[in-house]
Amino acid sequence: MAITATHSAAETGTPGSASPSFGPAVALSCRECGERYPLGPVFACEQCFGPLEVAYEFSGVTRESIAAGPRSIWRYAGLLPVPADVAAKPNLAPGLTKLVRADNLARELGMRALHVKDDSGNPTHSFKDRVVAIALEAARTFGFTTLSCSSTGNLAGAVGAAAARAGLRACVFIPTGLEPGKVVMAAVYGGQLIAIDGSYDDVNRFCSELIGDPAGEGWGFVNVNLRPYYAEGSKTLAYEIAEQLDWRLPDQLVIPIASGSQLTKVDKGLRELIALGLVEEKPYKIFGAQATGCSPVATAYKAGREVIQPVKPDTIAKSLAIGNPADAPYVLDIARRTGGAVEDVSDPEIVDAIKLLARTEGIFAETAGGVTLGVLRKLLAAGTLDPDAETVVLNTGDGLKTLDAVGAGVTATIKPSLDAFLEAGLVR
Repeated sequence: MAITATHSAAETGTPGSASPSFGPAVALSCRECGERYPLGPVFACEQCFGPLEVAYEFSGVTRESIAAGPRSIWRYAGLLPVPADVAAKPNLAPGLTKLVRADNLARELGMRALHVKDDSGNPTHSFKDRVVAIALEAARTFGFTTLSCSSTGNLAGAVGAAAARAGLRACVFIPTGLEPGKVVMAAVYGGQLIAIDGSYDDVNRFCSELIGDPAGEGWGFVNVNLRPYYAEGSKTLAYEIAEQLDWRLPDQLVIPIASGSQLTKVDKGLRELIALGLVEEKPYKIFGAQATGCSPVATAYKAGREVIQPVKPDTIAKSLAIGNPADAPYVLDIARRTGGAVEDVSDPEIVDAIKLLARTEGIFAETAGGVTLGVLRKLLAAGTLDPDAETVVLNTGDGLKTLDAVGAGVTATIKPSLDAFLEAGLVR
């Protein structure tokens, strides 16, 4: 059943009709059966229960118009379900994070051209600021007064910060046992932070129940009833990577999988750029990355299956610990269609990859970044990923959020004297 919410400020229309509040977006379209719906706070098709996504009619978007825009994701407003004046509204203006040419790391791995898209530079230090920024605009249009989510950590902080900036109430839900840094970052913005005794999947089910109850009236759950809009924020990663590569597509991308939405929307963004003539069409491969302790998509891919078997997560990569990823079938399709793959790495491999990236490029990734780099190394060793092809690997968050996973410390403790330093054998 498609779930709606009571609202007073919605400016929706019939399918195929544009609304000023949603820019070029014209409808919601079912990814399974193609049924179209007016733009609204709904996320599931009434005909087949398939997920809904935003459909567009683009016009007037050029490289020049993008370059003239703000230095944030709002330079791509003409490709997103947001109003033209979105940059003037109170929001965190995320995006345009660094694409780092990782030559030191490439040499160590035996690669020709490697880039790290480092999204730790966003306002709350993860890529989640992108998706929440889009959901926030939808929440405003629909007249929601509370911004909420189910979260493995990063999203909770992004929602809290975005709500504070926009003057909305925030109430977010997390599973117990998250990293302390993420808990503090989610709580500091002044909203309510509620821990649920269970896994992320338990939290997500609870939020779906709350939406259907009168107690949830006026609540915008960014990754549930606002999910079609929220998910579109990940497209901006594709746009930025192409623009930062001087308007060309990379040959290979390695992307972490939690729900799978980020990977599917990066692919959607790349295909949109090709369709609009903003980049030259060329083949590209997309590789998905999971932690072995929560790898239902990688397991299905390697077994040649079309559907996944849900799992109970057990990994240090808590931001990816979703045992039943909603977009798993689409991830499998994209990996196979593009000639990519889905792979997983163990917790020790994750930690080793975090340290490797820090040592070679000065980028301190959270555990999800360790997953993507760890999978990159594994794919290279297996001969699955081409070392001579231009490759982009995503780091989606800051390592300061997952300090406990790394366990690094001081090299030595000495007396405050030159003699003590020399006697400790620290001179190289």
